Amino acid sequence: MDNPNDVKELIPEFFYFPEFLENQNGFDLGRLQISKERVNDVILPKWAKSPEDFIYKHRKALESEYVSAHLHEWIDLIFGYKQRGPAAVEALNVFYYCTYEGAVDLDAITDEKERKALEGMISNFGQTPCQLLKEPHPVRLSQEEVEKRKAQLDSCPLNMFEHLGDLKSFFVEGISDSVPLIKAVVPKNQSHSFITQGSPDTMVTVSQNCLVGTHGWLPYNKNISNYFTFIKDPTVSNTKTQRFLSGPFAPGVEVTAGLFVVSHDGKLLFSGGHWDNSLRVTSLVKGKTVGQHIRHMDIVTCLSTDHCGIHLISGSRDTTCMVWQVLQQGGAPVGLYPKPIQVLYGHTDEVVSVSISTELDMAVSGSRDGTVIIHTVRRGQYMRCLRPPCDSSLPLSILHLAVSWEGHLLVHTCLEGKATLKDKNALHLYSVNGKHLCSEPLKEKVTDMCVSGEYVVIGSEQGYLSIRDLYSLSLCSEPMAMRVPVRCVSVTKEQSHVLVGLQDGKLIIVGVGKPAEMRSGQITRKLWGSSKRLTQISSGETVYNTQHDHH
Repeated sequence: MDNPNDVKELIPEFFYFPEFLENQNGFDLGRLQISKERVNDVILPKWAKSPEDFIYKHRKALESEYVSAHLHEWIDLIFGYKQRGPAAVEALNVFYYCTYEGAVDLDAITDEKERKALEGMISNFGQTPCQLLKEPHPVRLSQEEVEKRKAQLDSCPLNMFEHLGDLKSFFVEGISDSVPLIKAVVPKNQSHSFITQGSPDTMVTVSQNCLVGTHGWLPYNKNISNYFTFIKDPTVSNTKTQRFLSGPFAPGVEVTAGLFVVSHDGKLLFSGGHWDNSLRVTSLVKGKTVGQHIRHMDIVTCLSTDHCGIHLISGSRDTTCMVWQVLQQGGAPVGLYPKPIQVLYGHTDEVVSVSISTELDMAVSGSRDGTVIIHTVRRGQYMRCLRPPCDSSLPLSILHLAVSWEGHLLVHTCLEGKATLKDKNALHLYSVNGKHLCSEPLKEKVTDMCVSGEYVVIGSEQGYLSIRDLYSLSLCSEPMAMRVPVRCVSVTKEQSHVLVGLQDGKLIIVGVGKPAEMRSGQITRKLWGSSKRLTQISSGETVYNTQHDHH
């Protein structure tokens, strides 16, 4: 490490690819000269428990506050004022002269041998990047500084995962009274024109009786120093104006969150579970069905979409999955192409959970046959089949799946049949390449789950909302008791709130409950803001009492 003539480079694999540290193919790499020990996997430093742990900690170090604080110094050396001249000499940052841009003009060299020799040197030593800056690069803002500035902006809500000790729950009634609320989402790329900037986003809700609501939502509050703004869709409470999804659902289909997907712009609702085996597209603007795709041979049981809104995946009782391309017009989704781009086979029983990531080229499906199958999206190629570990001989179902942005695959399994509750449910984590990383038994039945960043949010039949760390699957804080079964969970796009739909139709909004004093800017508007429309607006005054009990 201390040899000045040897330039070492940390290749990108050190930060994302644990497999390169293992000799998975069992190649014969020879023996060490002195100890005669066989060369095999890379020997890790004492602080790393496994290749995965090594990469995780390495990446954390790369993304740490320390590196951020010194990033400008690196830029100065590689692209900046310390790349050449006296500053470079002083910083011991001088390389072989041929590597610098413009140092040699190869075209001007007539002697073939000399030119070949120079080309050889350049390809051997590499090239120094273009010099982009002639003066010192400014220092990056510190995390503390960023937090300070954010706190002064009213429109910048606190990230709930950074304040897990301060979460508070509020409830909203009147959306779906006494009918289970099975979907509540704030779609993530809602376009606002320049004029409507700062106007509310849309929150879409679906009740078990297929009543659809499009409400106004802001993760902060404009009128009073409070936690969020919720403007109820007036059509949901008036029988004359209520909008229902055109049904009916197939008999015996449990209407759950997994049957519905809302497009990222909040304008379309995709739904499965229909009696005619169709996948339907409903316009939330027009309130009517705009597409009906009958390609599956049996009922569509689950739907999911990717981060970027390019593809939709459907799973069915016919044991297949289909990948659909979302039809765009003027940059907005308007429906689906009539034919699926892939039909994925391999399960021997009903598919009950699906997940898709276009960026990582993976389509994932889970079935009542106890397996998780991964295909590629672009070519529909079979990649691998995972069988989550299970001690029992009872049949195992893969009821929920989620893929994190970097490809960690989270699987919820449930034993069918007579198992006692405490052994029935478990979570399993796999790497992007299908390596089983860890498992965690659960004392409750998961009804919905989602992954957000490095966290997993889970709602259960037993009425708990819990937040777990994605990598260890351990609880980050005491589960919150919602007192009735949870039907759906979703995280808002700013990671500011969790939206929880309950069996009794209440919508619970969980976010950081910081006292008003934290936000100096909002006090002024408390005096000047209009209070005309407050009847319709619930701004989180109604606290929902969640007991933190140890269950």
